[in-house]
Amino acid sequence: MKQGIGHKIGFYAPMKSPNHPVPSGDREMARNLIALLEDEGTEVILASELRSHEKHGDPVRQAELRAEAEAEISRLLAELPEVSLWATYHNYYKAPDLIGPRVAAARGIPYVQIESTRAKKRLSGPWADFAAAAHKAADAADLIFYLTDQDHFALDRDRVADQTLVHLPPFLPQDTLPPASALDGPMLTVGMMRGGDKLASYSLIAAALKCLDSRGRAGNWKLCVAGDGPARAEVEALFAPFGARVEFLGQLDRNSLAEAYAQACLFFWPGVNEAFGMVYLEAQAHGLPVVTQDRPGLRDVLAPSALPRPDKKEGAFAMTKVIEHFRTTPEDLRSDAQTAREHIAAHHLAPVARDRLWSALAPLLAPETR
Repeated sequence: MKQGIGHKIGFYAPMKSPNHPVPSGDREMARNLIALLEDEGTEVILASELRSHEKHGDPVRQAELRAEAEAEISRLLAELPEVSLWATYHNYYKAPDLIGPRVAAARGIPYVQIESTRAKKRLSGPWADFAAAAHKAADAADLIFYLTDQDHFALDRDRVADQTLVHLPPFLPQDTLPPASALDGPMLTVGMMRGGDKLASYSLIAAALKCLDSRGRAGNWKLCVAGDGPARAEVEALFAPFGARVEFLGQLDRNSLAEAYAQACLFFWPGVNEAFGMVYLEAQAHGLPVVTQDRPGLRDVLAPSALPRPDKKEGAFAMTKVIEHFRTTPEDLRSDAQTAREHIAAHHLAPVARDRLWSALAPLLAPETR
């Protein structure tokens, strides 16, 4: 029998609503979580679409968002249907859950967080108020699902005495692996085109391609780039020296992106300051070796590789050497491909996530615990 039948769960994503028009990993993860909850017969109610994300450290805007949250709390206490549990996805210092703890406490229902982070260093400075709010929300949680070892360290260090922490590895919203790539196509990059860390990753890719050309050891290469965004002109300028060898695919829907993975030989995305990145799961599910930097967060989703991944301080040249190796050593390319698919099947598909999620949620939904 499905464990969620007859229950309603209030769901909230303060960072970005699952209905937000702009694609991102956050939006994708929120949608995947809702689907996972509904798979067990639960009715998921999107409790609020208030976005508390404040990325500039602006105290005036933070005060405005607090006022908006107060109004939203009043609305929800009057209008939200009866729910058995409140679940918040992605509570952190730039997007704290200003709503869930108050509503859950007033309704007398369990309060759960999925991917919550604590950042003591942000308790001073321009996000001090929001960081404190994120910590307070985390303190209120009966249960927190953490996605990475890095998050677990801080959550365990600061958790309240009776709080439960459960590992929920990032997952793909499917029960089986897609067809494997034949590994005889172009290299593939998938990433939003915006400033900051995303543009930094594109800059590293362009620098690595320049190294490939200067060393002349990887033969003829081609890179396909899937993605779009406000920094597209800057990205295109970075790759202009390579001419037709870099093909821009634009923003792809799920089916078209799956085709791009299935036709590629490897996945190339440095992942500057990425938390974990859904694209790494997607690429490995298709059996693509991953060329990236060795970073916290990424280690939680990447299968072991034939080659050590470059440290983030090593830069473009180190990634160039990995690409050269894979392009000239097909046995290691195919070994990494098989290892990647086995890793995703064992740790990052929906059935594994569903079991982990519901083994922790079911006790909170039992009548005697409410």
